[in-house]
Amino acid sequence: MKMHITWMTQLSKHRLFIVTAIVSTVFALVSSRIASGATVPVDLMITNGLVVTMDAGMSVVEGGSIAVYKGEIVEVGPSAAMKDRYVAARTIDAAGKLVMPGLVNSHTHAAMTLFRGLADDLPLDTWLTKHIWPAEAKFITPASVRIGANLALAEMIRSGTTTFSDMYFYADELAQAAKTAGVRGVVGEAVLDFPTPDSKSPQESFVIIEKLAAKWRNDPLITIAVAPHAPYTCSPETLKSAKKLADTLGLPITIHVSETRKEVTDITAKYGVPPFEHLDRLGFFGGTVIVAHAVYPTPNEIRLMADKKVGVAHNPQSNMKLASGVAPVPEMLRAGITVGLGTDGAASNNNLSMFKEMNAAALLQKVSRLEPTAMAARETVKAATIGGARVLGLEKRIGSLEKGKRADLIIIDLNRPHLVPLYDVYSLLVYAANGADVETVIIDGRPVMENRKLLTLDEESIMREARKLALKILN
Repeated sequence: MKMHITWMTQLSKHRLFIVTAIVSTVFALVSSRIASGATVPVDLMITNGLVVTMDAGMSVVEGGSIAVYKGEIVEVGPSAAMKDRYVAARTIDAAGKLVMPGLVNSHTHAAMTLFRGLADDLPLDTWLTKHIWPAEAKFITPASVRIGANLALAEMIRSGTTTFSDMYFYADELAQAAKTAGVRGVVGEAVLDFPTPDSKSPQESFVIIEKLAAKWRNDPLITIAVAPHAPYTCSPETLKSAKKLADTLGLPITIHVSETRKEVTDITAKYGVPPFEHLDRLGFFGGTVIVAHAVYPTPNEIRLMADKKVGVAHNPQSNMKLASGVAPVPEMLRAGITVGLGTDGAASNNNLSMFKEMNAAALLQKVSRLEPTAMAARETVKAATIGGARVLGLEKRIGSLEKGKRADLIIIDLNRPHLVPLYDVYSLLVYAANGADVETVIIDGRPVMENRKLLTLDEESIMREARKLALKILN
């Protein structure tokens, strides 16, 4: 098996080298034509918008344009300077609108839309063990995951999410659904020490992950991840095996850590150290490790996370609803930890809107500390875009609107009473805007929603199937 994996890895690297060489050649030709002053053909031009790039300099271009060729951003700049450089097969006039990177949901459980509102107002332990896990055991199948995934994808597209990171069962169903919808996803197959809906043991889950990694390798939209659930549901042996598999296959790894005080107390009592130190002793960190929650890291663990370059997916609404606590986001940011935002699943949120998550993230830090400057709007938007991309290990491809990155972007209609006047774009996005303001969504250069109409999903059919299944779950 190891020889087979090595051979597949070498073949994939060879193919990736060829594809990269072709793209680089095409891009060089386009760049040379720009330099020579010749008109360059592109697939898409977005013109006259207020372009919020989220690049290193946090550049904002008023009356800006974005040129896109084969899903890649060729140039971002003032429309006046770009209008004669390109001839576009398609042009979108974004006058009076805001153009920004698509939002990155760094932690969710997409198919759990099926359990939205099923068991609310309960502590996490009771919610999981008495309600969610029994419901999953009874109702989670490939078909139900597909239904729940489609419902989640429709909701995420409508509210401006272009990339999401997931942990759940029957991961291939979610990957297929995301691919069809045209949404970028880091899709994790969940691993637990007890039987799950799609495997009887961690070993079976690892076999599933190997097959998924081979099937989806080098896909432009789908990245497979190893997803051990948590230190309290996975033994040290399972966690070490999950990490070894991730390293062998070159996959990211995603896990819940330090979500509640009870978890920290239990892990400390069992292993003698708190959760992050426990994982570090197992050699769990290194590479792309996506940690969801991180509500109760100690100061020493914060330093550890920074040293090991652990990415944190902060889930403020879920943490509030389950009364888990308030993550020390400002301390983590000051330590140099990359922080993204996530919605968690719709069963514990109960929505997948990253606009609501941005709002909650900023306000929660302010009120919990009685400090209005605790979480600025600017930092919050960064967490929802380029920060989330860095957490997922995708910052070279997405998260900002820059030359050479993939064209994942959203267009927001500013001609709405609650978005007038506009003094500061970041304040507007965090404190005033909402998902319903998103007019157009483009992922990898492909429109998936335009003028609020979904282009890749049959919304009515999806909701009809979800309602039908909900009746069975309720009874």
